[in-house]
Amino acid sequence: MSKLPKEYQFIDLSDYGRPFAKLIANSLKNTTITPIHVTIGFVISGLLAILCILYNYYWAAAFFLVLKSILDAADGELARIKNQPSYTGRYLDSISDIVLNLLIMVAIWYVTEGSIWYTILAFIGLQLQGTLYNYYYVILRNKHNGDTTSRIFEHNPPKAMNGEKQQTVNFLFKLYSIFYGLFDRIIYGLDRNAVDSNKLPNWLMTAVSTFGLGFQLLIIGIMFMCQLDQYIIPFFISYSLFIFLFIGIRRLINR
Repeated sequence: MSKLPKEYQFIDLSDYGRPFAKLIANSLKNTTITPIHVTIGFVISGLLAILCILYNYYWAAAFFLVLKSILDAADGELARIKNQPSYTGRYLDSISDIVLNLLIMVAIWYVTEGSIWYTILAFIGLQLQGTLYNYYYVILRNKHNGDTTSRIFEHNPPKAMNGEKQQTVNFLFKLYSIFYGLFDRIIYGLDRNAVDSNKLPNWLMTAVSTFGLGFQLLIIGIMFMCQLDQYIIPFFISYSLFIFLFIGIRRLINR
């Protein structure tokens, strides 16, 4: 099931694992396994990838990074198939992503013996890239009756859905705000008028989808397999410049 109506769907380069995610979700739809269990699965896969990086098993690290991306999509697919959307799952997913991203960057810094300051800069760039992609994607979904579990503005904790506790939602929302609040404010400050956009064309969304976490992890995995680990940190620092390019294009289209 897609997060967007058919006419607004675009080629999402970060979502290459969706076909496998659907297979996993369909195989679990009649079981007692919940979307939260799948989220825990992608956390485990991410941690295994980090261990493989630290011990220089780079091909294995690439495998677990891609598996993490597939499971990251599978939890949402399972939630839609079972009709069990939840803010608990939405926030747990995002919090897990940012913690794993930080640990992955630290692991890369450790094995490459690079600069910690460049690593921090790369992590910030990585998160800003993903935030821009999510910002545009959530705007698109809210405008066109897509999945609305994610909100454009996360100012207050949402009302808990059936089957989840408000206390849990409130706690996870606070953690989400701590981890993502600054990145959200920066991207909104750079492109506050995006929420009023009449056009977010499919080709632009496809280009911005290279900022999606799935594509980012794929790049990291490929660079590890090609023994280009020394260039991962510089790549994500330099690729962050495309944030301004995509925002400029979005503004030009909606003048």
